[in-house]
Amino acid sequence: MLVVLLTMEVSPVAALVTLLMGTLSGSLGAMLGIGGGVFLVPFLVLVVGLPFHQAAAVSLAAVIATSTAVSAATAGRQLINLRLGMVLEVATAAGGVAGGLTAQMLAPQTLQVIFALVALFIAAVVVRGNETAPLPPDADVGRLGGRFTDVHTGQTMTYAVRRLPVSLAASFLAGNLSTLLGIGGGVVKVPVLVTWSGVPMRVAAATSAFMIGVTATSGAVIYYGHGEMIPALAAAAVLGTQMGSALGLRAAARARARGLRRLLAGVLVVVSCLMLVRAMA
Repeated sequence: MLVVLLTMEVSPVAALVTLLMGTLSGSLGAMLGIGGGVFLVPFLVLVVGLPFHQAAAVSLAAVIATSTAVSAATAGRQLINLRLGMVLEVATAAGGVAGGLTAQMLAPQTLQVIFALVALFIAAVVVRGNETAPLPPDADVGRLGGRFTDVHTGQTMTYAVRRLPVSLAASFLAGNLSTLLGIGGGVVKVPVLVTWSGVPMRVAAATSAFMIGVTATSGAVIYYGHGEMIPALAAAAVLGTQMGSALGLRAAARARARGLRRLLAGVLVVVSCLMLVRAMA
């Protein structure tokens, strides 16, 4: 085990590998708008040897960093739908507070099984779902829809938000799972927005990245209050995440939406299998 848990001291090796993994998770999280916690938590549990609650606390700190980096980089490019994000954040924040309180009542093995099952379910949704075709340029987008310019085609993409109650319910669940499992919540919101609400992948990813920072902040405060945040590992994860986010945003600008969706599904299946093995060990 790389971390001395009883004294909360962190070895240089543990800090270094956490920084490196934070870079990778930040890169993938920025590309997909899911925060990177879904990658960082399994690593901290399986490799570093942290208990699940401490891994979740460190991961939430990294998620906040990813959200900040992505939001700053995508501002002004019409990808972040602020109006939609603020509407969904009400439900997400409520779920986040509930998740933080619930997490203290569940055993680590239970949390790992929940994590794995959620990851598998979302992977299936991503694989089976398809993006909704864009609307005509002069179409009415309603109060929550919008337009943005596709970097690959140079065309203006128009979309309207459908099935808002479904997105609100998914946002509450995402907020709950975000704090409960130490993930950004975008792993739930992005597939739902793309598959059921008609939001393009790039917009869903950018808007989700904007929202997850607020949700993760409420959860991180709860974990910190319970003494489960390890500052040295959190600092290493945040530093790595900041570097990785810059790389991920550059890669996302060149990648096609279908490729991003396949990458998300594949990673989720691998992570789910690893967490199930850990929970049954």
